[in-house]
Amino acid sequence: MDERELGEVRSALEDFAGEVFAGLPRADQRATGLRYLRGLMLDGRRKSMQPMGERLGVDYQQLQQFLTSSTWDLTGVRRRLAAKVIGLVEPEVWVVDDTGFPKDGKASACVARQYSGTLGKVANCQIAVSVHAATDAASGVLNWRLFVPEAWDQTCVPDAHGQVTSAHAKRLRDKGTTLDEAGHKKPQVRKKIPAAEQIATITARRAASRIPDQERYRPKWLMALEMIDELDQWGHRPPLLVADAGYGQSAEFRDGLSERGIRYVVATTSSTTAHLAEVTPTTMPYAGRGRRPVARYRDTAPTVKALALAAGQDATQLVRWRHGSRTDRDHPTGELAGHFLARRVRPAGRSVHRTPDGLLPERWLLIEWPPGQTEPSDYWLSDLPADTPITELVRLAKMRWRIEHDYRELKTGLGLDHFEGRSWIGWHRHVTLTAAAQLFLTQLRLTDPTGKAAGQA
Repeated sequence: MDERELGEVRSALEDFAGEVFAGLPRADQRATGLRYLRGLMLDGRRKSMQPMGERLGVDYQQLQQFLTSSTWDLTGVRRRLAAKVIGLVEPEVWVVDDTGFPKDGKASACVARQYSGTLGKVANCQIAVSVHAATDAASGVLNWRLFVPEAWDQTCVPDAHGQVTSAHAKRLRDKGTTLDEAGHKKPQVRKKIPAAEQIATITARRAASRIPDQERYRPKWLMALEMIDELDQWGHRPPLLVADAGYGQSAEFRDGLSERGIRYVVATTSSTTAHLAEVTPTTMPYAGRGRRPVARYRDTAPTVKALALAAGQDATQLVRWRHGSRTDRDHPTGELAGHFLARRVRPAGRSVHRTPDGLLPERWLLIEWPPGQTEPSDYWLSDLPADTPITELVRLAKMRWRIEHDYRELKTGLGLDHFEGRSWIGWHRHVTLTAAAQLFLTQLRLTDPTGKAAGQA
């Protein structure tokens, strides 16, 4: 927005900010919060504090102090924002995902060489996990967390015997091969640094960034469950959850959703294993000595790719799931469509919870197989009822696209990845205020009958 456009919505923005910052005890804090939102929405290439201060005509240190050292309740602001998102968007699904923030140096909180799906490679970056509420028409951020890599957690440093305090880091080391969310081997540090030196370095970095002691390394899927639990404490539950394969391939994540009574449609990888639903475990006859045998699946579970290839491309059907935003020669009616196959399966693996009689849970396997391709392109697992139509499975699976819209709008229009500070609290406050700015623009688009506000982000 330019100054004129922002002036036209001044009253609406003041009302919005008044609700979002209602819990801030001091008038100057509420005023600076409103000013920060204006700075994020004003046109400008960079949305870091110094250029925003110049555009706003204020000392940028005022903005910096508001983010990094002012004593205002971040959780209260996030809670009010989440309630406003739910009320405005009326979501059909929640979406879990993560995004990368490339960095040049090593001082920013939790920056490390790590795989980022956003960048498509291992790079020096921060990674944030987020939860969004979405429909096909609108979406908004409900919660954020900055991922803490092992390199920022002293409890992940092995001692002289190779043991670590962190249960999550130990679990990774116990695996034969450690993979990232993209299925690639994680880079290994070749240079051996003494444990005491590593711990001292991590301790100093955490102190400089003021990372709370309870914030430790844990997998992203667990962070997502923690945010869902926090939102539940605020009175919000997802109608259905969707996520990409970085989360959906984790049996612990899927089981965590089931334990919470949350339905899901999540992507997974082609290497995920599963039995067809009709395959059941068998129990060997008791020999009269020792423990009684338990029910077991006698054959190794095939991969979902193998199940798809066995069914063949002829088993797919054309499914139309959404009207696009344009009409052209290739999409004469603006429809989005593809060829899909759905099968009832029982996902396998050591981490999958079984029933007392040894049965693996029955789920939907949804497969997308573009015409002319030698194998499918995408796979999803879902615990929706067995009578769910394939059209509904596809429609819900494809709703994850809204999160890409959110990240694009937040980064290109509102400066989500422009924060240059080093502190943990500063980062979380910046992304929360960026999400607030996006929500205000979404509110304008949904409530402005003239449509003038559309596309102003």
